Amino acid sequence: MLNQSLSDYKKNIYSQGGEDGVIDKIFEIIPKGDNWCVEFGAADGEYLSNTKNLIQNKGYSAVLIEGDKKEYNNLEKYYYSKNNVIVINKYIDITNNSIDKILEKTPIPINFDFLSIDIDGNDYYIWESLNHYKPKVICIEFNPTIPNEVHFVQPYDPKVNQGTSLLPLIELAERKGYELVSILSINAFFVKEEYYHLFGIQDNSLVTLRKDLKAVTYLFSGFDGKIILSGSQKLPWHRIQINNKKVQILPAILQKFPPRYNILEKFIYLLIYAPKIMINRLKDKIINV
Repeated sequence: MLNQSLSDYKKNIYSQGGEDGVIDKIFEIIPKGDNWCVEFGAADGEYLSNTKNLIQNKGYSAVLIEGDKKEYNNLEKYYYSKNNVIVINKYIDITNNSIDKILEKTPIPINFDFLSIDIDGNDYYIWESLNHYKPKVICIEFNPTIPNEVHFVQPYDPKVNQGTSLLPLIELAERKGYELVSILSINAFFVKEEYYHLFGIQDNSLVTLRKDLKAVTYLFSGFDGKIILSGSQKLPWHRIQINNKKVQILPAILQKFPPRYNILEKFIYLLIYAPKIMINRLKDKIINV
């Protein structure tokens, strides 16, 4: 049983955000399993890997799946002499190349120990499509720029890379019989509900477990209509600052509390926005009929 948060055990051996340490601690707590793990996209199998420590230092067997041919070639070269590692060159989807269909061609047990899902987009749908196999522990990537309260799942499309917020992942986990035990900067950890009591976690709510909000940008408006940004104010993957001036809706002359508009400002406001206001009111009436 834990006497502190799992996130306190963060440590990187090969991982990016402390996942190696959290994974080690989780497997100190739950009963010893079959020592099998799965990761996709596995990239080259080493850089920022959530499974290499298990394979290299814990004696795990693995199924490593990578769609990109160049990355797969590196993966294959790295593990070509290891009999306990199966490498597969496929892009995961929810139909012909579903994770269930791919794994059924391997000797991995149904209740294998650990699954890492990281494909920068359709992660939610891939987990949703996993029905036959029941890993004990799941690590899944979420979009860290999205606030806790927002329920967002990108459209299912391999060409779209928007990701998913934590809220729908937690709801999906509960439907599948998993409980949240830890949240790091970009990954959330879930265990099968039969093991959850072993962790002694009194409150596994999102607001309690998510400590790192540094990637979140908050947007709100003042009484004067000015759009105000707070928090990160960056596009983290592009390393670009969000320009506050470019997110403004009202021109500078109209960024005032409306009762304080002078005659000219009222005229400009009505000229620009009156048609839009009327259309929105008509839409509201139609919806409420």
